[in-house]
Amino acid sequence: MRSSQRFVVALASAGRTWPHEDWPPPDDPYVSGVLRVSPPYDGLAETTADVVVLHCEDPAVSFPGLLEVLRTRGVPALVVSPRRDTEAVVEVFRAGAGYLVEGDHCPAMMSSAVVAATVGHTYLSPSACDALREGAGRMAATDDAMQRLRALLSPREQQIMELLSTGLGARQIGQRLRLSEKTVRNNLSNIYAKLDARSGTDAVLRWLGTTPVLRT
Repeated sequence: MRSSQRFVVALASAGRTWPHEDWPPPDDPYVSGVLRVSPPYDGLAETTADVVVLHCEDPAVSFPGLLEVLRTRGVPALVVSPRRDTEAVVEVFRAGAGYLVEGDHCPAMMSSAVVAATVGHTYLSPSACDALREGAGRMAATDDAMQRLRALLSPREQQIMELLSTGLGARQIGQRLRLSEKTVRNNLSNIYAKLDARSGTDAVLRWLGTTPVLRT
């Protein structure tokens, strides 16, 4: 993270102009500047952007190409789309990107999602979170292996995973459970080991049953 705590954001629009002219506001405390890019996004390889925000109608069509470009630089991404179905949300989340459903967020939430991306946290708007959990609930209802995996976690670890799966970060989880951020992160490290997860995103996908369970 930059010492100034402010970031350069690339605004990518697939086939249309950036629709949120009110964001970022001139006095945004986190965004120092914006770059506007269009498909095929080749110019991103040379930009100084810290985060890329993609606005598109269908992430399944527009996101893979952008993701391929971003992998060469390791820049985090955030998707803004009107689609709110489980398939769309899960695929973006699985790639480690945040997801805001169009009309389901305010400018402050957009800024929070950008900051979250810079520290490796995957931010979901309420509708995106609901879509992820609804689809996972349908798939996990009869998944005995997933239920056995969940049983490996202590009651406290299960509480933490429930909150993590709603889009909260370690600090917010600590505030909810009255724990220090360090304690939450220590618990998360243990959870990742038990779930054979490589990251918070991977852990949430295993917890919700939307990715194959490796250990039972």
